[in-house]
Order: sequence, then C-alpha cells, then structure tokens
Amino acid sequence: MSDTASLRETLALRGALLEGHFALSSGRHSDRFVQKFRILEDPALLEPVAARIAQRFAPGAPTIVVSAAVGGILLGYEVARALRTHAVFVEKEHGRPVLRRGFTIARTDRALVVEDVITTGGSMKEVLEIVRESGAAILGAGAIVVRGPVDLGVPLFSLLALPLRSYEPHQCPQCSSGVPLTDPGSRRA
Repeated sequence: MSDTASLRETLALRGALLEGHFALSSGRHSDRFVQKFRILEDPALLEPVAARIAQRFAPGAPTIVVSAAVGGILLGYEVARALRTHAVFVEKEHGRPVLRRGFTIARTDRALVVEDVITTGGSMKEVLEIVRESGAAILGAGAIVVRGPVDLGVPLFSLLALPLRSYEPHQCPQCSSGVPLTDPGSRRA
C-alpha cells in the first residue's frame, strides 16, 4: 500500500467504505462511514500504514506516541513500534479523557499523536489537550483517514482524505426520508 489510490482501493475491497445512514461518534449523521477496523484487524495491512505515518514524523525524533482508545490503540502501537519508542493511550474515566494504567507523558517528551479516522477532530483534540497538560512538545498529528476539514492547531498528516458530508440529526436528509439509522462507532460525544 504505497499510495493514496491503493489505500482507498484496499479500504473498498475490505468493505470499509460503507454507504447508508450512520450515527457518527460526534453525534452527527452521514450517508457514508469508514469502518477502520477492516484495516486494524490485519497486521499485514496495518504495519505499512503505520510505517508511512512514522516515516513522516521520524525527523522530529518522537519519544512517545499517544492515541485515543479504542481505535487508536493499535495504530499508536504500530507507529511507536516503527519509531522504536513508547506508546500510550488516552481513555475515558467518568466521561473525561485521562491517562490510566500508570501511563505518563514527561515534560521532556516529543509527542506524536495518532488517530485512525478523524471527522470533527473531537477525540484528537481531547488527546492533544492531555499532551499539552503534560508540558510535552507536540510534533504533530497523524491519521489514516481524515473525513473533513479540521484544525487541530498542530501539523496534521493523513494518508487519505475522504470528504464526508455530515448533518446535525434535525437536518439529516436520511432521517427526513425515514432511512434506518446505524450506529457503528466506538465513542459517543
């Protein structure tokens, strides 16, 4: 998987590019969904994807890779493995994003933050805030897919841009048409 076209083709062949009526993690609705686990479930596919993200940020010599639970854990680990550094992840505790399990980010760290798929940037912004609170330097953010325009305040590198129209539920054309809603995500706003 050496380029954007082959990544998009791989996602399509794997059944990762879905069409229908979907509730996104942000609470918005869309007629398209990227089921990232079709890549994450296969180490032979995930390894080169992670290597491309790692290669982009390697010149900054990251000392830690930080991701969000659940989907970002596998990607974060593989990117960290390619960089030969540590990986930690942020998860929710009582509805708030936190580092648990004894994970720490030092003020001296140079952090790379990764996410599998970014739509509104909500999960990524939560992870970035945890890193900022630690005092560590943030080298940037890496993602497999970015589904829409997002400003994270740090350099963002993605392997694939898949523009996605999304709607507030009260403005959703599929809701107006009575199309059944599917909720395939792993995080709720």
